[in-house]
Amino acid sequence: MDNTKRYERLLERYRNGDLPRRTFLALLGASAMVAGVAGGPVPALRRHALANTPDRVRFDGWGGVVSEAFRQYAFDPYTEATGITVVDGTFGGADEYLANVRTAQPGEFNLAHLSGVFDYVRYHNLGLSTELNEANIPNLDLVLTALQEPFRSVTDGKLSAVPYDYGTTGLAYNRDQISDEEIREKGAKILIDETYDGKIGGWGEWRTRIWYGALATDQDPNDIQDMEAVWDAIRAHRDLALTYWGSGAELMSLLAEGEIYVTEGWSGRIAAMQEEGHNIGYYDPPGGFGWQECIFVMKGSPMEACEELLNFMLEPEVAIAVAEGQKYPPSLDPTKVDLPESVTSLPAFDPTGTLEGLSFADPSYWNTNEEEWSRVFSRVQRGY
Repeated sequence: MDNTKRYERLLERYRNGDLPRRTFLALLGASAMVAGVAGGPVPALRRHALANTPDRVRFDGWGGVVSEAFRQYAFDPYTEATGITVVDGTFGGADEYLANVRTAQPGEFNLAHLSGVFDYVRYHNLGLSTELNEANIPNLDLVLTALQEPFRSVTDGKLSAVPYDYGTTGLAYNRDQISDEEIREKGAKILIDETYDGKIGGWGEWRTRIWYGALATDQDPNDIQDMEAVWDAIRAHRDLALTYWGSGAELMSLLAEGEIYVTEGWSGRIAAMQEEGHNIGYYDPPGGFGWQECIFVMKGSPMEACEELLNFMLEPEVAIAVAEGQKYPPSLDPTKVDLPESVTSLPAFDPTGTLEGLSFADPSYWNTNEEEWSRVFSRVQRGY
C-alpha cells in the first residue's frame, strides 16, 4: 500500500471513530512521511522532504502543559513527516522575550506563541513582521473570522501570524477556603480583601495588574477614568499578596500546595488542575480579561517551512488534540468544524464563534499607554 492510501485510510478510520485521537496522531507521522495528500494535514511535505530545506525551525512558547501539548501532538508528528526539527524554547514573560528577539540575529527566532493583538502590534511596529503566503495555509479557512480580523486590520489585510487559541484570565480560588458564592459576590475585589492577607497571589505583569486594578475599582479596563485609584488598588494587592507568580507552572504550584487561596489565573491552567483532581474553582468576573493567542512568524524565518508547520498545526485533528492537551479552545470555527465535547466544555469556549461574550483589551488604548503604565508599575512593584 502506498503512503497516500495509508494516510487516507488512517484518516477515515479516525473520523469513523475506530481510532482514538492519540493513536491517530502517533501513527500520523509514519503514514504522512512522503504523502503530499491534497487537503490533508501535510499537503506539501513531500516537497520539503526532498528539497533543500532548513533542518530546523525554532518555536518559543509558554512552557508547561502548553509546550507539552505542542510537542506531543504537533511538533513530533511534523518532524517525523518532514525531517525538519522543531526546536522549542520557553518564556515566562512577553516583555523579556521581546527583548531577546530584538537583540538576536535575523532568523535566530522563527515562530512564537504570542498573546493577542497587543503583542502583534508591538512586533509589527518594530519591523519584525512578515507576510504569510496564505495559499500555503489552506486550513486558515477553518479559523474564526473574529480572531483573524483584528490582526488583518494591523497589517493591511495580510497576516504575519495565525490565530491559534483563546481563553480568559479569571479568578482562581481554593474551594476548601473560599466558596463559589463568596467569589461571585466579591469578584475582583477579593484580590484586595484583607481577610486573605498573605494568601493572595497575582501575575507580576503590568497589563494584568492594571486590568484587575480597574475591575477592583469598578472601572472599564479599556476606558479608565481614575488611574490613581487603580494604582492604589495595585498597591493594596501588592501589600496583601504572598508573591507575584511569573509562569503557569508557578501559578499551578502555588495553588496546588495551598500557599495561596486566590489569584487571577489562566483558564487553561486551572482546567488542567481541575482535571488532575485539585479542588480549585474558576470564575470569570464581569469584564474579566479575554485574550487570544497567535503563532507569529518573525522576519528572517524560512517562510515555506513555517507556513507548512502552521497549516499542520491548524489541521482539525491536530488542533483539537493540542486543545485537549493545553485546555484552551482552538481557533477553529465551531460552525465549520465538528468539535468534540472535550473542547466545547473548556472554559471560555464560545459555541457561536463570535466571541462577543469575551472582553478583549483595546490594542490602540493599551499600546498608547504602555510606556507610562509599564514604567509606573515597575516602580510600584518595587514598593513605591
